[in-house]
Amino acid sequence: MQGEATVAQDSSAGVRCDDPAEIGRRVQRLRAERGLTQRQLAEPAYTPAYVSTLESGKVRPSQAALRHLAERLGVSYEELATGRPAELAAGLRLRLTDARRALATGAPEDAATLFRALHEEAVAHALPEERAAALLGLGDCLLESGELTGARDCFAAVERLLTDEPLPRRVPAIRGRATAHLLTGELRYACYLLESTLDELNAAGLHDPDALLLLYTASIAPYMDMGAHARAAHAAELALALAPRVSDPALVAGMHRGVARTLIAEGRIDEADASLAKAQELYRQLHIRTELAHCHWMRGYVHAQDGDLEQAESELRTARSILASKRAALFTEQVEVELADVLRRRGRAAEAEALLRPLLASGAVRDGAGEGSGSGALGAKRGAVHAGGAHRLLGLIAEERGDTEAAEEHYCAALSLLERSSAAGDLADLCRLLGDLLRRTGRVEAAMDAYRTGLGHRAAPGTTTLGPAPATPPM
Repeated sequence: MQGEATVAQDSSAGVRCDDPAEIGRRVQRLRAERGLTQRQLAEPAYTPAYVSTLESGKVRPSQAALRHLAERLGVSYEELATGRPAELAAGLRLRLTDARRALATGAPEDAATLFRALHEEAVAHALPEERAAALLGLGDCLLESGELTGARDCFAAVERLLTDEPLPRRVPAIRGRATAHLLTGELRYACYLLESTLDELNAAGLHDPDALLLLYTASIAPYMDMGAHARAAHAAELALALAPRVSDPALVAGMHRGVARTLIAEGRIDEADASLAKAQELYRQLHIRTELAHCHWMRGYVHAQDGDLEQAESELRTARSILASKRAALFTEQVEVELADVLRRRGRAAEAEALLRPLLASGAVRDGAGEGSGSGALGAKRGAVHAGGAHRLLGLIAEERGDTEAAEEHYCAALSLLERSSAAGDLADLCRLLGDLLRRTGRVEAAMDAYRTGLGHRAAPGTTTLGPAPATPPM
């Protein structure tokens, strides 16, 4: 394939040049097509002997030589260096922007089709940077549609393509891979990816504000789910400090959405709602519908925590409607778990149960695993934390109607899911519910075991077993 041979980076031109043999053959072909002799092509800056040596592939031409030859041959520097018309890469980048807009405003499956086509074109023309951008977009599409294994593969491929690039260039892919692991339920590994990248950036002095903001914002969710509230709060503080140095409004909006989680944990409900309102307005201006839906989702959670269940239901239904219209399957299912919780608290248990049951894999309660292998089912490999939350809610509903056997089955299924994910806060609450149920049914020893399990996960609030927190960058 043209351009697949040894490639060297022309740092001054920003163009990846083909190997000398490819360039030599190209110069010879273009010279013959134009009826020029080697002397006519070389003069006045070079000799016929130099052109002969270049055409035979025995010398790598300098940038100055390529520019001279390109001008004499009537082609662009990029076309002579790579064999591609200058407008090819620019046109591909423009269509990548269009695909990004399609993802922001439409369904992920439609945008994925565009990104796949652009990736094939980038491969065909040996454009590694555009290939990486297409794979990054495809990974984001697969995240939205809940195809987490495919998303991880895309992000890992981007990292491989950009191995020789500075670390900040790879951060969006690392953040995407960490998010995929988070949604799978691998909270600890998601934290490891984000923290090790932060340490590597800081150790190398690569204090890129965009990259740091992306990583600190992404780390808030797994910290909160693991009960590491102190680390989450610190990450939020650093994100807020970085925000004025970031020009991308989408990154700033994402930061406000992440910081709101720490404000909620600290009981600062009004501040959390204000932060979410800022994010919501930025996303509305940018027409980024998925992120706008996440803001409605978080605001619904804020109102639920504050006891305003009517407003919480309204916000969550708005989020659900936006995500469903975009066919963002996994996020839609997660919002439905949150909505079911609000419905149960409003005394509409039947509605809540009807919403929850289709979300779980068939037979998940009986086998206690909740693997979620069926299409569209939450489980251990797909939205584990929310799958555990769905079982917890179904357990509460069963207990409220006096079906203690079904309640216990759901609590045990939830326990299996949450133990795998290291969601400490949710685990502790679940162990309390299970312990209370066992104690009420006369199984005191089993209840004590459940309480001990819950206490073990709450023994050191605000900490994790991840080791030291990542170094703080100079601000």
